[in-house]
Amino acid sequence: MIKQIASSSPVPPEQQPANEYEELKNSWLFDWVTLERPNYLRKLVWVWIWSWLVSGPVAAASFPPEKYLVKFLLSGSAGAGLILILVLLRLYLGWNYIRSRLANTTVFYEESGWYDGQTWLKTPEEITKDRLILQYQVQPLLQRLHKTFYSFI
Repeated sequence: MIKQIASSSPVPPEQQPANEYEELKNSWLFDWVTLERPNYLRKLVWVWIWSWLVSGPVAAASFPPEKYLVKFLLSGSAGAGLILILVLLRLYLGWNYIRSRLANTTVFYEESGWYDGQTWLKTPEEITKDRLILQYQVQPLLQRLHKTFYSFI
């Protein structure tokens, strides 16, 4: 659902911060953070379990399970946890990018390619709208990701 900021805005709709927020919120992987807590945790557990497909064989090659079961389980869990942390880091970076786009009073955009970037000053109405989205939609998601990171430490 892409909306134009204002008729006088030169920013393409797909580069407007509020529309970027909507797009990220509805995209696969990034929408996990918006789910109810049990569903969010279920997704993270599934990532950890599937990560064992990579970390399990590596751990088994390092510590044969029949000989070093505890070391195998610990190293496999650590490897799967590392993959989970990388997924969480990707989620955080995506949502933090949207946070910075919403918090800025200017919008950097590209008219037709990477070589012709421009900056547009947001109207007071746009600043207010973006700050409300930031405060009530994006900040709680970033806080959830922070809590998830801290639970690993």
